[in-house]
Amino acid sequence: MEFFRINKDIPFMSYGKLTTTISLVTFLLSVFFLATKGLNFGVDFTGGTVIEVHYAQPSDTNKVREELAAIGLGDALVQHFGTTHDVLIQVPLKHNKMGANLSEQVLAALRADAEVELRRVEFVGPQVGKDLVENGAMALLLVSLGIVGYLWLRFEWKFGLAAIIANLHDVVIILGFFAFFQWEFSLSVLAAVLAVLGYSVNESVVVFDRIRENFRKMRKAEVAEIIDNAITRTMSRTIITHGSTQLMVLAMLLLGGETLHYFALALTIGIMFSIYSSVLVASPLLLMFGVCREDFIKPEKPESEEVLP
Repeated sequence: MEFFRINKDIPFMSYGKLTTTISLVTFLLSVFFLATKGLNFGVDFTGGTVIEVHYAQPSDTNKVREELAAIGLGDALVQHFGTTHDVLIQVPLKHNKMGANLSEQVLAALRADAEVELRRVEFVGPQVGKDLVENGAMALLLVSLGIVGYLWLRFEWKFGLAAIIANLHDVVIILGFFAFFQWEFSLSVLAAVLAVLGYSVNESVVVFDRIRENFRKMRKAEVAEIIDNAITRTMSRTIITHGSTQLMVLAMLLLGGETLHYFALALTIGIMFSIYSSVLVASPLLLMFGVCREDFIKPEKPESEEVLP
């Protein structure tokens, strides 16, 4: 299915050095922010208390924050949970010195001006948070290794290496955004990062498939022309796929409330950079690694001449 067809190949590879330089600078800046600022881990990772309350009337999160600040919980995370009547309060671990009385003190502060019902109280210990960080990092590592192995077997090692560099480029940039702006990094954001890894490699596989096909069809073309043609021929599919996905993610970002906000934000950043990396990072890297027709089409060995007696 195509919305449009581009008749003349776009010379993407002529801008390869510029795009890879931009990617390298962006990547290094992301690493710098991660090293200096670090991620703002949520209660899922750091430990703390999660309190869900229900208001009889629509609630104002700003007012809730002010009421919590009055009892020394100014850094608690407050967000609507599904509807404006339900509020989720996440209190960092350092405040758990209040012990079992924490939920009672929170309710007492909130009930001063409104009718509030306690729905649930959950405690996340520091060891659980540490285990989640380690398991999340292991999940990223295993997914990355799986992607490299899959592409290595399906195509050739140069494709696998180019794809994993491009995909990790997307992940590090997402983490860099969260470090720079100090957005909360929760389990839902980690799920979005893992989803972006799979989403990005899917786009790379589509382009790589067309490149492999072009090596067999365009016998007299240069490698750069083959890659340019592959990217140009898949542009319509790319726009349809990413546009449809982003419409859904945009709906979550604008209408999903604070609970889905950072999840949708991570996906939005990932979708934008996955397009960029598949076209303008992975493909130029193939040129740098010296991909050629012989990687797919092995030269025929000349038949041995029959020796006459």
